[in-house]
Formats: sequence, structure tokens, C-alpha cells
Amino acid sequence: MHITVKIGKIGKEEISKNYFSKMTKTKIALIQMKMSSETQKNMSSAIKKIKEASKKRAKIVCLPELFLSNYFCQKEKHSNFNLAEKIPGKTTKIFSSLAKELKIVIILPIFEKKTAGIYHNSLVVINEKGKIIGKYRKMHIPDDPQYYEKFYFTPGDLGFRSFKTNYGKVGTLICWDQWFPEAARLTSLQGAEILFYPTAIGWHPKEKKKFGKSQLNSWISIQRAHAIANGVYVAAVNRVGVERQGSKKLEFWGNTTVFDPSGNIIASAKQNEKVLICDIDFKKVENVRRHWPFFRDRRIDYYKGILSNPRDA
Repeated sequence: MHITVKIGKIGKEEISKNYFSKMTKTKIALIQMKMSSETQKNMSSAIKKIKEASKKRAKIVCLPELFLSNYFCQKEKHSNFNLAEKIPGKTTKIFSSLAKELKIVIILPIFEKKTAGIYHNSLVVINEKGKIIGKYRKMHIPDDPQYYEKFYFTPGDLGFRSFKTNYGKVGTLICWDQWFPEAARLTSLQGAEILFYPTAIGWHPKEKKKFGKSQLNSWISIQRAHAIANGVYVAAVNRVGVERQGSKKLEFWGNTTVFDPSGNIIASAKQNEKVLICDIDFKKVENVRRHWPFFRDRRIDYYKGILSNPRDA
């Protein structure tokens, strides 16, 4: 949005100056994908879906966690480290060109090789000029059956981050990070208006019947809570489909969702591949924070205890 202000005349020629006002609205897209074991196939699918999102006028597009491969963390296998790459590298070059071509911001998850023996579950933020404006490394690393991420990933060393783009201030976190209120709060305090969570989460098939509904509801509830507690939009994008590694398999539950700063679901998907488009009104961030001033009423002078481990009862 531009406002033209008349500031004078020279003869018949009028001089004007454009003042760029704070963007109040944008459109985001979340790419809910089914992954294959073929990197090139996944990349081609992602590019096709990003172009579809651009045609629908999305300005910020986010892909799922580790979208270039099957979720390889189901097994501890040393050869899987060959999937990692440097940043910048081949993949960032391809998607930087795409972002520049379409004039959009892309949030691009990457299995990053930092150096020999040190790997991160990372993402980069690429602006509409094709420039990498930031990088985030997943801070919280899980270690559960078939989610053996501690075998692969070193915990992030860049802290919690927010990135200013021409289409809004975006905060980036990854999957397991979304269960931690501290991560959402610290990222929001960095200025984020939207928290993006690229994700790979699903059911162990043997548990789905008994615990599936509760697990999914918990996942939705924690993200709703982050939106409310911080007065921000929360956008979580997941993968879909059943992925097998030998006798092991996981069913990724999709349910890509966007919450507004009051915790209302304003866009959601089911368990199918989908380019989820959602309008964002940044004025709601300011309005909600005025009426629910949680940031104002924090007692940081008494929060030192949060830096300690729980004491024994």
C-alpha cells in the first residue's frame, strides 16, 4: 500500500513523494505434501505446488519439514547423512531462483550439513529477490520410537529468530519446537507476527485406534495456545501419507492448520495433499494484544525459576 502526499509544485509540474506504509494484509500458502523416496520427485512436486500457490496470489509460502525425502529418522542409518547439504547449496539455489521469479517469500526446510560430523534440521527464509535473509536451526530435538532425530541432528545454535520481510514479520520454528511455550514466546518477542512450524508428525499405526484422536487434539490445542498467549498467527504445515522403512511405518496425519491471534482456526486441511491458502490481517495482532495484554503483564523479574530443572517433590 502506498500513500501519495503532495509536497509542492514547480510550475505546472507537481512533485509528490510516496510513503510506504506498514503492510496490513498478506496471503500465505502452506504446502501439505506426500513425500516419496525420490528427492527429485519431491522437489518437482514442491515447485509445482509453490507455483500453484503463487497463481492464487500467496506472498509467503512454507513447505513441510524435511520435504525432500521420506522421514528417514524412523531408523538410525549412517548412509542417511548423505541426504544432507550445505547452506547455501544446490537446493537453496533452485528455490532462490523460484522465489525471485514469482516474487514471493519461501520458507525452505533443509537437512543441513554444517561441517563434517555436525548436521542440523534447518530452514532458510528466501525473500522475493531470491536472497537468503535468514536461517533457523531446530532447537528441540526429539528421541522417540521411529523419531530418532538425536541420532542425526545437533541442537540448533542460532537461537529463536524472527525475520522481517516485505510481506510481514515471520518467526520460524520446526516441528518438536511447537510443544514448547518458551520457543513460541521468545520468537514472538523477536517481533514475529506469524509463527511458521514446518512439521513431520503422525501416528504409530498400532497406537492410532487407542490414542490417535487424543494425540491429534493435543497437537492442535498446543498451537492454538501459542496463538492466544502471544497474540500471533500460527501456521503449522505437515506432510501426509504412510511412509515405510523396512517393517517400520508411520502415518503422517496432515491437518495443516492456521490459527489467528485469538486462537480461531481460519484455515485447515484434512489428510490429503493440499495447497492451503489463507489471508492474514496484521491489524488483528495489534488489536488482540491491546485487549489481551499478556506481554504487558509479564513478570520477568520473577521468571528466573524457568531456567532451572524441576525440583524433586
